[in-house]
Amino acid sequence: MSSPTLAIPPFITRCILAARPKTLPLTLAPVCAGITLAIAETNQFALWIALCTLFAAMAIQIGTNLYNDAADFERGTDTPDRLGPQRATAQGWFRASQVKTAAHLMFLLAFLLGMALLLRGGWPILSIGIASLTAGYAYTAGSRPIAYGPFGELFVLAFFGIVTVVGSHYLQTLVFNWNAVLIGIALGLPAAAVLLVNNYRDLETDRAAGRRTLCHYLGRSGARWLYGMLLLAPILLLVFAPLPGATELFIIALPLAVVLIMQLRRGNGAELNTQLARTALFQSALVLLLILSFLF
Repeated sequence: MSSPTLAIPPFITRCILAARPKTLPLTLAPVCAGITLAIAETNQFALWIALCTLFAAMAIQIGTNLYNDAADFERGTDTPDRLGPQRATAQGWFRASQVKTAAHLMFLLAFLLGMALLLRGGWPILSIGIASLTAGYAYTAGSRPIAYGPFGELFVLAFFGIVTVVGSHYLQTLVFNWNAVLIGIALGLPAAAVLLVNNYRDLETDRAAGRRTLCHYLGRSGARWLYGMLLLAPILLLVFAPLPGATELFIIALPLAVVLIMQLRRGNGAELNTQLARTALFQSALVLLLILSFLF
């Protein structure tokens, strides 16, 4: 008896799923944090700059997701044994060439928005833009893609934390600020934990495809310990950081971190998709507490 053929989702649904909208909070949260810090320090807000910053960051994130979708399929990483969410190229929704074209269009949009931001921020923003676009390609492109080695978490810490927060803050104030760096580190750590959970879930299939992530070298036990540190360290950093406002509010995040750490120790297989989403929400919770801390 033949297996039933899975229905292909409508075109718009396929496009949305290919963009991986659930990953966007990892980009939007640090942008909002940088803007929030700038408002707390200056009591000023450049709306159009903020909107351009948000859309440029989203374009780079979606472009990276799309390129990753096509590249993983071509490298044989996305197989039927994969436990993660469906991927557009692997499901046959689009050809790899089509997905890559869409990725290039998103990178082009990010470039155009970056040109507008360049008029505001000058060469520091040019440097950040070039680095971000290059990193978006290098994550899964080339002979030694970042995603296939042990430095993926470090990449996420840098670009989904420090670079994004510092750049967003600078575009609002045109001043470099060490508080932005501290917040960037604090938000980049749980973002790195999201990637760690992703690679923890896919450890066996990644190994079979020749992918040697940090989880491969640490093993599952070591990865669980690192995950705990990636969630607890930001709380300590933010509580004791010389930020304006009531930083003691970040203690509220401690029980959330402990629950997530315990859940990873018990979770396995497809259950880790929920763990991944909850870890991303933990980063968003830190941004919410940051906003609340500035109000008190």
